[in-house]
Amino acid sequence: MFMGACVTSCSDKKKVEITPWGEEIGNDSIQENKSFTLNDIVSNGELIMLTMSGPETYYDYHGHGMGLQYMLAEKFAQKLGVSLRVEVCKDTLEMVNRLKAGDADIIAFPLPRGYKNIEYCGMKAYSLHAQWAVKEGNNELADSLNNWFRSGMIAAIKKEENFLLSTNSVVRHVYSPMLSRSGGVISRYDNHFKTYAPLAMFDWRLLAAQCYQESTFDSGAHSWAGACGLMQIMPGTADHIGLPRSDMYDPEKNIAAAAKYIRELHSHFRDIQNPLERSYFVLASYNGGFFHVRDAMALARKFGKNPYHWADVQEFVLRLRVPAYYNDPVVKHGYMRGDETVDYVTRICNRWAQYRGFAHSFGGGFSGGFNGGFENMTPSRAKHKNRFKI
Repeated sequence: MFMGACVTSCSDKKKVEITPWGEEIGNDSIQENKSFTLNDIVSNGELIMLTMSGPETYYDYHGHGMGLQYMLAEKFAQKLGVSLRVEVCKDTLEMVNRLKAGDADIIAFPLPRGYKNIEYCGMKAYSLHAQWAVKEGNNELADSLNNWFRSGMIAAIKKEENFLLSTNSVVRHVYSPMLSRSGGVISRYDNHFKTYAPLAMFDWRLLAAQCYQESTFDSGAHSWAGACGLMQIMPGTADHIGLPRSDMYDPEKNIAAAAKYIRELHSHFRDIQNPLERSYFVLASYNGGFFHVRDAMALARKFGKNPYHWADVQEFVLRLRVPAYYNDPVVKHGYMRGDETVDYVTRICNRWAQYRGFAHSFGGGFSGGFNGGFENMTPSRAKHKNRFKI
């Protein structure tokens, strides 16, 4: 009986399997409701920060995180040799509750004093009497943040951000916006624009105007964010549409890939029936991101404006820099540098109007776009700001 019980007991016991690095399989080494220590963060290779959307905190810029608090946290993560993951919250209470629950390692936001069961440390906003925070008891991480932060970092980060947001951060040669006015030749790449404009559902001169805005016709142009070539295609976009990264600086392949991506953006705005209006939204999305443009459309609808009319929507693209708007419940993707995107669309459309006055269209036109549609029309200034009457 005793031997039988032993055999049964032993057979019921699960067989223990050990990984090559000595950990027991099936045994979770991460304890529930426990904040990660500094060693845990380094071992896992990731620092998780909580913050809020905003120009001084965090926002997406051409696929890269920006904002003072994010960039400071990124510097700290680089010091630790780990990656940084951002979790965006709606308010400070959500950040504090999630930190206490162990959802993240730090609050990278100038948190006002007064919250309990957290430890203030790291970056300080002296004028606001606010500071970053970690979970109470996570002393090693708090000490590391305190030893790392210096007040001079704030000015240095702001200077770096201003440079990255300026045109000086794009390495390119500036070429004339038109190769031959008398001959109607815009650039040496006109044949490529004419070939791939139907794919983009654009007039070829509009595609050329966009190219000048992106790279000033410099096929070797590149930015700090990784954008490459004539149409400043991002590596992630190249992967998405099947352009090998080794071909990103090839003029024809770069333009062809951009045309393919522009056509995809058209598909996101099928609800905009007017093709000319749709082109404005597509251009804005190419620069500022499809989701941000959709946020602006949602705001336009909420405030009684036409969400399918760019003149109405651009107003709310601009307002996505204002907390009352980028924190509105209908906005899903937070802060946006809207003035840059509105200026981008305006400059391209202005240059397109100039190109139409000198460079002729070709062929029989394209039913889905604008080829041949404005041949006998002379552009003139409209009374409405930043628009051309056609």
